Amino acid sequence: MTTNFTLSNSASFQHASGFVLEDQTELTLADICRACAEQADIIIELVHEGVLAPMGEAPEYWRFTGLHLHRAKVAVRLQRDLGVNLAGAALALQLLDEVDGLRAQLRRLSAD
Repeated sequence: MTTNFTLSNSASFQHASGFVLEDQTELTLADICRACAEQADIIIELVHEGVLAPMGEAPEYWRFTGLHLHRAKVAVRLQRDLGVNLAGAALALQLLDEVDGLRAQLRRLSAD
């Protein structure tokens, strides 16, 4: 399900809108490429490195979720902005996943 939202600031009349992409959202390889401003071969490399795990057998049939899009954007930024190679980006994402898991576990323990 995709939710459309709009924010407005009445003092300066600024307007922003966008979509919240959830796990149920299906994006194609072309959608991911557009959103990341990258060529398909870069996204394909992310899949081969294990950074992304789309549904489907071949690139033309791959379907990605909003989570995949977030991971792809982080990996692309690490490569572009910091010069991290693909393996380094994959490792950084794995470590970020572990940190998120530990934070969630800490919240659960703190709630008890």
